[in-house]
Amino acid sequence: MALLPSIMLSRVIAVSASGLKSTAPLGAGLVQASRSLHTSSPSLAPVPALPEGGKVRHGILPEEFFQLLYPKTGATGPYMLGTGLSVWLLSKELYVINHETVAALTVGTVFVLGVKKFGPSFASAMDKMEEEKVAWIEEVKDQAMTCYADAIEEEKKEQWRVEGRSMLFDAKRNNVSMLLETNYRERLHHANHEVKRRLDYQLALQHLKVRMEKEHMVNWVEKNVVGSITAQQEQESIAKCISDLNVLAKNIQAKATA
Repeated sequence: MALLPSIMLSRVIAVSASGLKSTAPLGAGLVQASRSLHTSSPSLAPVPALPEGGKVRHGILPEEFFQLLYPKTGATGPYMLGTGLSVWLLSKELYVINHETVAALTVGTVFVLGVKKFGPSFASAMDKMEEEKVAWIEEVKDQAMTCYADAIEEEKKEQWRVEGRSMLFDAKRNNVSMLLETNYRERLHHANHEVKRRLDYQLALQHLKVRMEKEHMVNWVEKNVVGSITAQQEQESIAKCISDLNVLAKNIQAKATA
């Protein structure tokens, strides 16, 4: 009787193998699909979170199992099914109770009690660690996003500076042109000033020459005239001047008395 589970398991394996052989194209298609999935490029999209599990009873039995049996067996049907199945396994000696069973029951009881007693605190501690980890990840993400945003702003600023470089070069070229024009006008003014100074010097030199010639001519004429006058002519001239002064004095006196 103890070999019955192994025999049943071997039959199930044989039936499964025959079924796979009968569906060889489907199996080949599945292998090909798995290969194509493995060889395809990995997706960079974020993996969605796994769905939350459904409700369970007694820690391991799903609620759907009870809901499936309720319409056919009633409220106590699932429990009676489990009890009958256990009794059938024990009566047919498909499962033999031994020291391992006692050990399994003891370990299971201790495990259940430990879960009942320490489970909530352990779960809260794990939730707290998970929240701290998520908060740290969010902080790292925010810092990275801030750094990337700053980098983007710096890149935009550099692009703006590159766009304004042409205007800066134009301004510099205009400044250089203005400096060249200023230097040209300064040199032109200096040349004009030097030429005017030299021309003024030549004009002053000519004026000086004319004045010196006039003075020399006047002095020469005066010297010759004075030299040509004799002593008798000088006395006659002085007498003539005195007589003219006397006549003028009489005329002025007569006008005053009249």
